[in-house]
Amino acid sequence: MMNVARWMALVLTLLVTVQANAACRWPAWDQFKKDYISDGGRVIDPSDARKITTSEGQSYAMFFALVANDRSAFATLYDWTQDNLAQGDLSANLPAWLWGKNEDKWAVLDSNSASDADLWIAWSLMEAGRLWKEPRYSDAGKGLLSRIAKDEVVTVPGLGSMLLPGKVGFVDDKSWRFNPSYFPPQLTSYFARLGAPWSTLRETNLRLLLETAPKGFSPDWVRYEKDKGWQLKQDKTLVGSYDAIRVYLWAGMLHDSDPQKARLLKRFNPMAVQTTREGLPPEKVDIATGKVTNTGPVGFSASLLPFLQNRDAQAVQRQRVADNFPGADAYFNYVLTLFGQGWDQHRFRFTARGELLPDWGQECASSQ
Repeated sequence: MMNVARWMALVLTLLVTVQANAACRWPAWDQFKKDYISDGGRVIDPSDARKITTSEGQSYAMFFALVANDRSAFATLYDWTQDNLAQGDLSANLPAWLWGKNEDKWAVLDSNSASDADLWIAWSLMEAGRLWKEPRYSDAGKGLLSRIAKDEVVTVPGLGSMLLPGKVGFVDDKSWRFNPSYFPPQLTSYFARLGAPWSTLRETNLRLLLETAPKGFSPDWVRYEKDKGWQLKQDKTLVGSYDAIRVYLWAGMLHDSDPQKARLLKRFNPMAVQTTREGLPPEKVDIATGKVTNTGPVGFSASLLPFLQNRDAQAVQRQRVADNFPGADAYFNYVLTLFGQGWDQHRFRFTARGELLPDWGQECASSQ
């Protein structure tokens, strides 16, 4: 009878463990791994015939792996990124932004960097080090951040320290190009504690977000000229679309006690009004006039889940995401959905200091 009792106890323990693991899983992340990530840790964008990998894709996947407490996936993503995009050392080299097939060879296709990906990788490594108590990740993240400060931060007359979108190609004699979606305010808060230049970048980045949205819509790209300021009306092609949608996503995910959140939600309220009135977010917006064009894809709806403050409007977008979840051929929509829906499902939050608050729970933390 003792053997039977022990057997029953073992079965019960296994059942509870299986149930706990099932409850801790993030099905959308598990499916993303199957559809988009190779066994070796490479995020593949199938929309390009070259089966490209971007540093952005690697950085987002590292974030999702951290949220999911998926240590093995995080490790393989990090190793592949460092080995293939950073010549084996992220502390010495910024990751190349584009990798893929060039004729018969798999290699870096463009060695320039993308600072948004670099920042997400550095943040994810530092947070992985903190949450998992892995000093090697913390050290790697700090090393990369030092490289970003050296190669991608510049002093702009009239603005101060600013983050360039990449190491080369965004500065000429009297003007600078910026992407408002590249530096999430959460990350500016997180890095600000580390001193210069990060301590001042938080405020200059806020200026970028607030001052380049005259009608309440953020642009994908914007130019700043010495002695002339932001070039908002002169550039007739200034639009907000697939890059800018992330600005609303980041703003919505800010901690409620972050003083920047209220200011950003107020500035970008026209996007909330437009989406609420039409029931769908716009695909493109003319920054100078506020005129909208077409309907944004499902990833746009997911991005606005944290941003919309009206529960009924939020519910409309939530249902659209549920009814039109991205498939295996929609990389960008999928990552936007993992961010927006993941937040909406309370799988993670950010603290006022920009730290990650994952919803692991004791059972989840111990079962991984």
